[in-house]
Amino acid sequence: MYKLIEFLRRIYIVVLFLVIESVALYCYAHSTYHTQAKILARANSVVGGAQSVLYGIRHYFTLSSENRALATRVAQLESELQYYREAGAIERENQEAFAQIDSVLMEGLVQYRYMSARVIANTVHHRNNFITLNRGAMHGVTPNMGVITPEGNMVGYVAACSDRYSVVVSLLNMDFSTSGKVVGDDHNYVGSISWNGSSPYKVDMTELSKYADVEVGDEVVGSGASHYFPAGVNIRIGYVDAVRENENHTSYDVVVRLAADLSRLDNVILVENFDYNEVSGLEESVASGQYLLGEETN
Repeated sequence: MYKLIEFLRRIYIVVLFLVIESVALYCYAHSTYHTQAKILARANSVVGGAQSVLYGIRHYFTLSSENRALATRVAQLESELQYYREAGAIERENQEAFAQIDSVLMEGLVQYRYMSARVIANTVHHRNNFITLNRGAMHGVTPNMGVITPEGNMVGYVAACSDRYSVVVSLLNMDFSTSGKVVGDDHNYVGSISWNGSSPYKVDMTELSKYADVEVGDEVVGSGASHYFPAGVNIRIGYVDAVRENENHTSYDVVVRLAADLSRLDNVILVENFDYNEVSGLEESVASGQYLLGEETN
C-alpha cells in the first residue's frame, strides 16, 4: 500500500496534466459544429485510407449491379450525344464562331461546377451528423459546395476539407437549415427546413403560409434561394408526411419525409457555385451596415 501511494505521489502531476488537457480538448471539440467538422477532417486524413480499403472490399461485391447501371447510363448519354451531333451538323458555321471565344470568358459564363465523390463515413443518429467524402482540396473540393444524390435529392453542404477528404454537414444536423417550397403551389410560398434531432427519415418545414396549397404526399423541393444549390433546378427534399397549423394558427407546420435515405448513401454529387463568395460577401456587408446604398467608392 505504501509503495502504491509513493508511486502515485511521483506521477500525480503527469496524471493531473493529462486530465486537464483532456477536458480542454473536449470543450474545444464541442464548442461549435464548424470546430467539430475541422477536427473530423483532420482525423479522417489519418483513418480515411483504412476506411477506403474496407469500402473497396465491400464495393467489389457490388460491381455487377453498378456496371449494369453504368451501361444504361452510357446508352442514354450516347443517345443524347447523337442528338447534339445532328444539331451541330446543321449549325456548323456557328461552331466556328464559338470556338474563337476565350476559354476564360466561357468559364465565367458557367456559374456551377459538378463533381462526384464517394461516401466513406456517415452518421445519422447524433444530434449533429456529418458525412465524410473521399474527395478533398487536391481534387477541387472547397467549403460551401452543395451536396446532392445522383437522383437530385438534397444531402447537405461541405463544411471543411483536407487535401484528400472533406466533411459534409448533412440535413440530419440540427445546425443545418435551408428553405423549401411545395411543388404545385401556384403562390410559391416558402417554409424553413430544419431537423429536430428525432427521426433520421424526416425533417420539419415551419413558417409555411397558411394560404399555401399543401397536402399529404406533395413533393417538397429547395426554394432556389440557397447559394449552395443551383437556382432554377428543383433539388428534391422529400414529400409531405403530415400538415397542421401552428399554435398561433398563423402558418403551417409540415413534416417532410426525406426523399433520400441518408443512412444508405454511397455516391454523391458536389456542386460548386462560382458566385457563392461574391454574393455571400455582398449580403454580409449589407447586413452589417458596411455597404451604403448609392455610396461611391474609389
